Amino acid sequence: MYKIKLNNFEGPLDLLLFFIKRDELDIYDIPISYITTEFMNYLQMLQELDLDIVGEFILMASTLMQIKVKMLLPKEYNEKGEEIDPRADLVAALLEYKRYKEMAEELSINESNTRMLSFRSNFDADEKENFPELEVLLKNISVYDLMKAFRKAVEAVPRKVFHNVELFNVTIEEQINFVQNILIAKKEVNFIELVKEMNDKLRIIVTFIALLEMIKASKIGLKESKNFNDFIIYGLSDG
Repeated sequence: MYKIKLNNFEGPLDLLLFFIKRDELDIYDIPISYITTEFMNYLQMLQELDLDIVGEFILMASTLMQIKVKMLLPKEYNEKGEEIDPRADLVAALLEYKRYKEMAEELSINESNTRMLSFRSNFDADEKENFPELEVLLKNISVYDLMKAFRKAVEAVPRKVFHNVELFNVTIEEQINFVQNILIAKKEVNFIELVKEMNDKLRIIVTFIALLEMIKASKIGLKESKNFNDFIIYGLSDG
């Protein structure tokens, strides 16, 4: 089974912080109903890809649902007569995670700056790989944008209530060649246009994973599209 890890979201708390930052939400007054819906949509997309990190996200989804239910029940009060906010533990966890993440980023920046001031004399002996920065390959595109386009493509395939089980073989290598041939004929192509003739969800899923592999190998880049639920794929001359 092919598995892939999305490094952009290191865990469910990271994803929640992404939603809060993206939608400019108040971390101290989280709209649980809205954030739960967004989280469940993302979880559904992860399950479509059969990723190996779904377990952590399912646990967080159950926590969000539990908080949502508690907020619908009569309010609870502590010994001091203060109202107990069911979101309090989640907010505390998010704030703590946010502090650690910011500290880690600051330490990483300090490390990079220090290497510019003081470094070993045998840098030539170090192995060097000249890969383009991820920001160069993904122009104004987040993993969430990719997942939304993927979900739209999969949902466009008609659902079959009754069907015969057939052996359907499609490989990542075949779909990489398919994308490369498309980009030879065209300089760039929209994702939805790329998969519009595919009538099988499996082929769309494998094609999407093939795109991720091609980005990792610096063979293609992505950029935003005028369509909110789509993105543009373009070839890299060095790929």
